[in-house]
Amino acid sequence: MKTQKKILCIGSVLWDIVGRTPRKMSAGEDVPGHILRIPGGVAMNIAMALRMHDLPVSLLSALGDDSGGRELLLNCAARGMDTQFIFVSPDHPTDQYMAIEGENGLIAAIADAHSLEELADQVIAPLQDGRLGTPEKPYTGMIICEGNLPQTTLAHIAGAPEFNAADIRLAPASPGKAERLSPFRSHKQATAYLNLIEANILLEAKINNSAEAARRLVANGLYRAIVTDGPAPASIAVGRDVITLPPPDVKVLRVTGAGDVFMASHIAAEINGLKDTPALQFALETTAKYISTETPL
Repeated sequence: MKTQKKILCIGSVLWDIVGRTPRKMSAGEDVPGHILRIPGGVAMNIAMALRMHDLPVSLLSALGDDSGGRELLLNCAARGMDTQFIFVSPDHPTDQYMAIEGENGLIAAIADAHSLEELADQVIAPLQDGRLGTPEKPYTGMIICEGNLPQTTLAHIAGAPEFNAADIRLAPASPGKAERLSPFRSHKQATAYLNLIEANILLEAKINNSAEAARRLVANGLYRAIVTDGPAPASIAVGRDVITLPPPDVKVLRVTGAGDVFMASHIAAEINGLKDTPALQFALETTAKYISTETPL
């Protein structure tokens, strides 16, 4: 089941500065490794992964009118992404993300997405002013929203008429921003992709497995919940049905962007006709390949 409409990815497009070491790390350690500067941001990561599946993508984000922003626009265009709706500000810098990763996973990270937060109204304007849709004629394709957007913007998306005909897919961006997705907890057409920590934040609970967390999210009103838990089984819940599968056992070489690859792979699987267990299996296998290689998207 192919789609002709572009998938709208709304959120952060920025530079990832990632330090990686093959050693286990703890806070305060100074170890050798490699430092990479690569295109990133949740919306960008998902868009890159969707393009790997040859799906049409349009980015709605904010960049600074600076060298970093111009370089990102060229990078997006080279990957076949539609960038015409990205808002370029002469008064704001291009956002950045910095992370440290060791053999034992993510050690620390800082997301500087202030420009996106301050320019959120301009970012979603194409869905209101007729370029992509209006409240009277809303966009009818898939819209991906992520937690780097302000909660006021996410609350607007959850209830505004210009979004009510779309297939909404949600990514929290990080546990620290998962609560921003709370306006969708009783949404009737949104699918949330969460890890277990993020699911517990939304549920205000301490559930220890993905199946129960996904089931509880749907019981609380969310249309569909997809919950991962690192090397432990991942689950999908919709209605009363819950599907749970273990991910492949691989050596982890990177973690930044893994959740975005999982989400994009599951979306690609569904667009190409896979459902339920096969779609979840495809997403888990694709993500396992991603985290077990250091090759950038």
